[in-house]
Amino acid sequence: MKSFLTALLFLFLYVSPYMVYAQEMSTSSNRQQTVFTVRGSVYDAEFSKPIPQVNIEVNGGAYTTTNMAGEFRIQAKRGDELVIRHKDFQTVYYTIKDNERIKIEVRANELTFEVPKINQESTFNASIDSAETYLKTDIEKSLQFITEALSKSRSINENSQVYEVLGDVYIHWKQYDLAISNYRISLQSVKSHTVQLKLAKAYWYNKSYQESIATYQNVSKSDLSNWQQVVLHEGLGDTYTSIHDYPKALKAYNSALEKANYYKIKAKITDLNSKIAQVLSETGNKKEAEDYFDNALKLASQETGSRAVEEKVKVADFKNRSQNFSDEIELRKQAIQAIQNIELDSAIGNESALTVQKQNYKIGNAYYLKKDYNSAKTYLEKSINEASAKNDLVVAKDAKRKLSEVYSSSGDYDKALETYKEYTDLVETLYIKKEQEIIQAARFSKEIAEKQNRITSLESDRQLSESKYQLTSERNKRQQLIIYSLIGGLLLLLVTAYFMYKYIKQQRLANNLLALKSLRSQMNPHFIFNALNSVNSFIAANDERTANRYLSDFSHLMRSVLENSEADFIPLEKEIALLELYTKLEHFRFQDKFDYEITIADNVVVSDFQIPPMLLQPYIENAVWHGLRYKTTKGLLSIRICKTSETELTITISDNGIGRERSKELKTDNQKKHNSQGMSNIQKRVSILNDMYQDKVDVSISDFQDEEDAGTQVIVTLKKD
Repeated sequence: MKSFLTALLFLFLYVSPYMVYAQEMSTSSNRQQTVFTVRGSVYDAEFSKPIPQVNIEVNGGAYTTTNMAGEFRIQAKRGDELVIRHKDFQTVYYTIKDNERIKIEVRANELTFEVPKINQESTFNASIDSAETYLKTDIEKSLQFITEALSKSRSINENSQVYEVLGDVYIHWKQYDLAISNYRISLQSVKSHTVQLKLAKAYWYNKSYQESIATYQNVSKSDLSNWQQVVLHEGLGDTYTSIHDYPKALKAYNSALEKANYYKIKAKITDLNSKIAQVLSETGNKKEAEDYFDNALKLASQETGSRAVEEKVKVADFKNRSQNFSDEIELRKQAIQAIQNIELDSAIGNESALTVQKQNYKIGNAYYLKKDYNSAKTYLEKSINEASAKNDLVVAKDAKRKLSEVYSSSGDYDKALETYKEYTDLVETLYIKKEQEIIQAARFSKEIAEKQNRITSLESDRQLSESKYQLTSERNKRQQLIIYSLIGGLLLLLVTAYFMYKYIKQQRLANNLLALKSLRSQMNPHFIFNALNSVNSFIAANDERTANRYLSDFSHLMRSVLENSEADFIPLEKEIALLELYTKLEHFRFQDKFDYEITIADNVVVSDFQIPPMLLQPYIENAVWHGLRYKTTKGLLSIRICKTSETELTITISDNGIGRERSKELKTDNQKKHNSQGMSNIQKRVSILNDMYQDKVDVSISDFQDEEDAGTQVIVTLKKD
């Protein structure tokens, strides 16, 4: 780029042939105030290179710059003026018409504007734009276009964009868990602050408040645009408000308001004044809240009619909480006039707070609280009539109930009873309707989940289809040559065999891991049961102090066991520490039966070796419980660790107890069964681990000596990785 270049600007608006504008936009007045994301890119047409660090600004609003790929995104409204500045070309001004896709190409020619012909071929951008067009009106069509876009995606950037739009779709249709999943997939492809902020908001919608806070806090604030900085602090404020942490909410909202004022983002200034007022109201600062509500009301009056009436309703709610019913009534009457004007251009759904029936109901309630029963009746009846005309059963029900209370308070009990019966009839009707809505919602969620599964698997399906197509093409080309056909078939068999081998190996590994987990889960309860029996014996002997000491050491041991229970291998030094503690506990109970020694050779570096957790403990347990415990004289338990080579060491566990043969003779049938299961578990663990880690562990068991008390010797051989 050279400084003498003049700019030739081509604005390419990628318009999908599938767009149906009438379905997207209800009225021009509402559309002008809808904030959407404008995507664009800036290129040097002469060298076909993207231009980074171009200043992109909406007058009086958001600001951003192009990234290394020359791309940008910015929040804007219809009618906003987009300003594109860079030191190497003239400043460009462009009026936003819609959530269009803009491509700016710079050349050393005169500045001209050209709108290209619509490409009849369905492109990736066309599919994405169509998905966004139908996002709020037809979820099925939107998901259909997303599926098309995913099939046309050729890069991780495009994949990321697809899943971001998919998250936007689910946010609008209140499928917040699916939105979270897709935003996270988008972020796995490309790290985007825009998507991070959307993910944090999705967590908030899903009531996952701590995840929302963590996501907001992990966003790098230094890289955000002006608009995004305000959105981040506002989002944090919303989340803290939801968990009733009002001091932090106020701090976040004030930070957002400060930035919105500095960058002159008018729409956010109004919203933030209103939100601060609501938090102050919740904390009891009524006077300060009233000041902020007044600010919000003045600012909203300078915006659209719907925004102004929305703020009037919020202030009216505040007046109600402050028991200033006269001001509340006046504000709601003004709101009704404004709502009626809005309804001349567009319908307002019953779920909106800005409906005539809801405002009449609240006016009637305010008159009721003022004990002006005649006025209360008038407005409640208006609310009922309006709600009935618009099939708003919820408001009709509430208004009937309140009207019954008004009749009762005014002494007209017959009318009160009659109205109450009408109220109960409405409750029953509403209950039936809600049941139907729940069934429909469940069906809707199921259908959406099925479509999500289809989209998730689309990438692999597409790759499989391409592979099949390529294989078919090659076979067709080689039909005339038998030798090539044979070679191709052989290669295909080899590839299939390779993948089958990998699949079987993965399945075997998964089965081994599951088996190991199962065996460990069987060992832990067995070990805990035996240890608790020891505690029980001390308690039975009324030795409370000894039981307490034993239980304290036992809890330390259990903590170590549980910490290591999920690993296949742990450092040998951890296993030795666990054995020392366990042997100490057993000796503590059977002091008169045996002594013990643990010897580690000087040339052994225990940190160099790994061992399966709880591998040695069952052998020590057997030595104590089935050998030394039955010995008539005091025995000895010996644990020796020796190094046999640079990559191998042996752990020898020996006892001079009564031996295996005599121990079997003393056992009951039930004891034999349990012992067999315990030893069987160890053998299975060793077998599985050796299969997974190439013969890393070896165990041999033999008699210790040629005497009446033959004892037992267990030799465990460990190999270094």
